[in-house]
Amino acid sequence: MKEFAGRTAIVTGGASGIGLAMAERFAAARMNVVLADIEESALEAAVSDMQGRQLEVTGVVTNTMHKASISAAFDKAIEAYGKVHILCNNAGVGTIGSNAGIWEVPEKDWTWVMGVNFYGVLYGVQVAVPHMLGHGEPSHIVNTASLAGLLPSGGAYGVSKHAVLALTEGLYRDLKNRNANIGASVLCPGFVSTNIYAAERNRPADLASSRDADPLAVQMTKAVLEQGKAPDEIADIVFNSIEEDRLYILPHPAWDSTVLSRVEHILARGGMMTIDPDEMAKRRNDGEIF
Repeated sequence: MKEFAGRTAIVTGGASGIGLAMAERFAAARMNVVLADIEESALEAAVSDMQGRQLEVTGVVTNTMHKASISAAFDKAIEAYGKVHILCNNAGVGTIGSNAGIWEVPEKDWTWVMGVNFYGVLYGVQVAVPHMLGHGEPSHIVNTASLAGLLPSGGAYGVSKHAVLALTEGLYRDLKNRNANIGASVLCPGFVSTNIYAAERNRPADLASSRDADPLAVQMTKAVLEQGKAPDEIADIVFNSIEEDRLYILPHPAWDSTVLSRVEHILARGGMMTIDPDEMAKRRNDGEIF
C-alpha cells in the first residue's frame, strides 16, 4: 500500500498507547481515522484533541470481544468515509502478578484475555477482509501481537499472542494465494511506554478477577514499561512496514538474538530455552532492550 491520503483507517484500542500513536501517524498522512476503543472517556479526549487540530477523526466505543461491536465500528466508518483501507487490530489486555500454573489460570482470565487479544483480532479480520475484497483497493491489516508471541511465554497473555502470530501468518498466506490487494502484518513489540499495566480498568464486571492484582507487581511493570520505546516510534515503524508490505514487524532488534536462540532450542529438540534475567538486566542497563 503506497497511497494514504483520503483513505480510511480503523484502529482498535485507539484511544491510548500504540493505538493512539498509529492513529496520529495515519492522520498525519492525511487519512481519515476511526478510533475504536472500549474506554469512553479516553476515547472522547483523544477524538476532541485530534479534531481540535483539524484532523479527520471519528470515535466509536467498541468492545472487541464482540464481533457485532467491531461490525458497528466498520458501519460507522463506511457511513462517514465510504471505504476502509487499513485495520489495526491493536486492542490488548493482560493480567499482572500471577504465579499460577497454566492449568490454574482462572477461567475468567482466559475468557477476558483471549476474548480481547485473540478473538478481537479474529473478529476484526472476519469483518475487514470481505469489505476490503469487495472494494478491491489497496488495503492492509495489522495485528498487534508481542515479543511474547515469539518467545517462551505462559499464561493467557502469552498463549493469546502466539495465537495472533499464527493467525496473521495464515491470513498473509491466504491473501497472497488469492492475489488479494490486501497486505497483512503482525506487530511484535517488546517494552513500550503504554498503560497496559492498568488494563484491569477496562475488564468487564462479569469477568472480574477473584483476586486483587499485586500492587508491587503492577508498579514494577509500570516502571519497566516507562523505560520502553515511545509509541510514536512504534507507529512510524508500522507505517513504513505497511508501505513495504512486511509481514513481520519487529521494532526491538536488540531481542533478535533471543528470538534466534529460541528457534535453535526448538531445532535441538531439547528443553525450553530460558531467559537469563541478569543478562537481560545488563542489556537493559546498556540501553539495548529499550
